[in-house]
Amino acid sequence: MKEPTGLLRLSLSICLLFLYTLAESSAPVVQTKLGGLRGQYVSVKGKETVVQAYLGVPFAKPPVGPLRLAPPQPAEGWEGVRDAIQQPLMCLQDRQITKDLYSNLSMTVEIPEVSEDCLYLNIYTPVKPAEKTRLHVMVWIHGGGFAIGSASAYDGSALAAYQDVVVVLIQYRLGLLGFFSTGDKYAPGNMGLLDQVEALRWVQKHIHNFGGDSKSVTIFGESAGGVSVSLLMVANLFGCESTNTEKIADCVKKLTADHITNIQKQNQMLFFGVTVDGQFLSKSAMEISQNHEMHKVPFMTGANDNEVGWLLAKLFAPPGWEDGVDRVKVMPIMAMLYPDPKDQWITELIADEYLGTSGSRVKNRDGFTELVGDIMFTIPALQTANFHRDAGVPVYMYEFQQTPSMLKKMRPGFVGSDHGDELMFVFGFCFTSCVIMDGCTEKDEQLSRIMMSYWGNFARTGSPNGAGLVPWPQYGQEGHYLGIGLEQVPGQHLKRDRFTFLTQTVPEKLRLGREKMEQSDLPKTGPVVQTKLGGLRGQYVSVKGKETVVQAYLGVPFAKPPTCWPPETDPAPACGGMGGSE
Repeated sequence: MKEPTGLLRLSLSICLLFLYTLAESSAPVVQTKLGGLRGQYVSVKGKETVVQAYLGVPFAKPPVGPLRLAPPQPAEGWEGVRDAIQQPLMCLQDRQITKDLYSNLSMTVEIPEVSEDCLYLNIYTPVKPAEKTRLHVMVWIHGGGFAIGSASAYDGSALAAYQDVVVVLIQYRLGLLGFFSTGDKYAPGNMGLLDQVEALRWVQKHIHNFGGDSKSVTIFGESAGGVSVSLLMVANLFGCESTNTEKIADCVKKLTADHITNIQKQNQMLFFGVTVDGQFLSKSAMEISQNHEMHKVPFMTGANDNEVGWLLAKLFAPPGWEDGVDRVKVMPIMAMLYPDPKDQWITELIADEYLGTSGSRVKNRDGFTELVGDIMFTIPALQTANFHRDAGVPVYMYEFQQTPSMLKKMRPGFVGSDHGDELMFVFGFCFTSCVIMDGCTEKDEQLSRIMMSYWGNFARTGSPNGAGLVPWPQYGQEGHYLGIGLEQVPGQHLKRDRFTFLTQTVPEKLRLGREKMEQSDLPKTGPVVQTKLGGLRGQYVSVKGKETVVQAYLGVPFAKPPTCWPPETDPAPACGGMGGSE
């Protein structure tokens, strides 16, 4: 067929826009096996493609009453056509944290109220009246430390329009209700992860009604959402006092929603994490990954070059850290990485590596935030990339290196690409109407188009590469990665020296140090007691006014260190040792 002339193309565009304007009054309606859904049309800056948005679509029964702390159940159907034009309520969390977060980022985002009834998803699909081909699907899992977050914090319309994909944003139970566990059948934990699985099942059954291809689904996420993606790759497909786990679980099930929210507000350092529950995970993710038992599919991962440069640094760094810190101020925080008193010496070695020995307060600040970022994000990302590479699947690694222009005025100049900065570009926030960003430059918009293309290509083909883009090499044995900023530059061996130091040097020095301690002669004085785990030598202590002498045994381990670094396999009882221990 002959190419239409410019005038005809203009007429067709006006006609299509006119048709969409007419249709907007009635809104799009889609039929599913569960019932009808009425959505809305959404426009995107810079694209003629119109997007249909369906918000607050239920993928599971409300997890309330007898379904609290229980695996999700498939959603029930409904009569007629259901409105899907309002953001779903967020899962129980401290809503103020989210409000403060977006206020600090100068972002205008609708922040819904919270509710236990929160298992909903949002769908964004391009309007394609002349095509019947199924579109690739991208399912987003939000981050937030398994404690905060929602689907409403993101807008999938730009990614859907620019990349011609169906974007699905899901929610899952958080905090106490999502990850509380008694370690047995009464509250096995991981309900939030099972919610994610149920959402993916819903996508498999129903996404074709929205133009999506259920055989081509890519899951992606950030922070805790990124962790969730990795866990899905290895998955099997308060006020309550009691030593009886059944009673504890029953008590939690009876708490009011307000009580649970208040518990989480008053105990912001109370974290609930992933457990080996026998259902979602039959053994630890580390063990599964080391044995290469994960799903064999293309994998893309990465980190930002200043992950703990600003937002998260406020949680970890001492007061006044922005202007620099003294070494003595951060040493107690670093010591938390190795809580065993016998291992405290290793923190000096780590401090020398990251902070240096010059005494510069600025270098101490930068080294400390780099260390925390490496331990929490960059090194785990590299380890995960290695596991998937060694399992024989294509792996693509990136480091995001651009500070968003709209955020520079709100941060000190030393902050690079902070935690979550890449999301503004991946989701095209500069082009959307629901998530409003002030101050997007042309360079920001161009970088956003590039990143949406990389991510969209990966969803379509399993490779981020495509026409007009800087080639992105596979990770491979040489550790290739792509540095992503206003310019995209391939590199090799991201943070190789830091990776070697934290994953090889430190563990080896710890092992040698512990062996030396075990083999050394114990002091000749002091009381000794024998246990099934080994001998313990204590000390005698006198008390004023009493002739009774007390034996004191300090720092007796009753469990393995419950730390995230160095990575352990599973929580487990303390192990027996050789000889005695002071």
